[in-house]
Amino acid sequence: MERIVRNPKELWIGIIYIAVGSVAVYLCQDLDMGRAGKMGPAYFPTLLSILLIGIGVVSLVRSFVKTGTPAGSFAIRGMVLITLAIVLFGVLVRGAGLAVALPVLVLVSSSASVKFRWKSTILMAAGITVFCVLVFLKGLGVPLPVLGPWFGQ
Repeated sequence: MERIVRNPKELWIGIIYIAVGSVAVYLCQDLDMGRAGKMGPAYFPTLLSILLIGIGVVSLVRSFVKTGTPAGSFAIRGMVLITLAIVLFGVLVRGAGLAVALPVLVLVSSSASVKFRWKSTILMAAGITVFCVLVFLKGLGVPLPVLGPWFGQ
């Protein structure tokens, strides 16, 4: 007997996209939508959420049509490390500054990969940090400290 779901990966990613998009649309309901010429705070998030739901529907349909590989095991270690990296970034960015929080984010999140290598990760962290400081803090004037009050700045 043939299975109804031919591609479990597509099925699960479709369900996740639809769920996240639906929650975001729901959370934007209390905000002013505005219109294309004068966008309110809900306009862009709602538009992106609807797009995400659409991608989820396409993935869901593809899971029944296109044959694929079965979904792998649940990667709890990777999920924990990525979540930890985001939380650490949020905690560190105001107190330690972007020049400390960003390399920590890159190092911790990169360690979730089975292809993690110290040398390339440190180089990537340094490059991303320099790029973000130059573009976001210096170029765009985002009000975050390069080095925060924890370092006497």
